Order: sequence, then structure tokens, then C-alpha cells
Amino acid sequence: MAEKTDAPTSSSTDAGSGPRATDGASAPKAIIKNVDMSEEMQQESVDIASAALEKYNIEKDIAAQIKKEFDRRHGPTWHVVVGKNFGSYVTHETKHFIYFYVGSLAILIWKS
Repeated sequence: MAEKTDAPTSSSTDAGSGPRATDGASAPKAIIKNVDMSEEMQQESVDIASAALEKYNIEKDIAAQIKKEFDRRHGPTWHVVVGKNFGSYVTHETKHFIYFYVGSLAILIWKS
């Protein structure tokens, strides 16, 4: 059985720009806040999230796309939260957790 680790997060942002740049500028840079994941998987997380942000505008749809892609690539059971204001305290498999921002949107991904 995989080792489990608890990881608290907190997300709160002021009203501002959405997850996508609308003026043709490059997408906002990802800022990692908390992570227990390989460098390679961290980059993959940001890439998958960026692709979902380009495709969808609704946070629920962005989260669903990220989860489906992680389940496909790495097997179940992945969980994803996307939003501008949430708190969490999750238990995750070791080396399977990332919490980061893209612009004003927080993204939390973990496997249990």
C-alpha cells in the first residue's frame, strides 16, 4: 500500500483576471505553492492544467479535464480542485500531490 501524507492548502484571491490571457499575451506562469511530486510530474501537471485552461472556462470543466488526463496517464484515483477561494486538508499518496496557481486560479491535484 502506498504511503499517505496530509497536506493543508488555502486559496484566496481578489477579483481579477481570469485563468486565460485575453489580449493575445502568453499564458500566466505557474507558481507552485506546495508540492510532493517529481520534477517531471510537476511539469506534466502544469502542462495538463494549461491545456485544460485553454480549452475550458468553467472551473468544474477544467478540473474534470485535468482529472481525466491524470487518470488516463497515471491510473486512478486522482482528485482535482480548481478555484479562486477554497481551503483544503487532504491525505495523498507520497509523491502524488501538487498545489499551484496559474494566474489567479488555484489548482490542487492529488492521488489517494
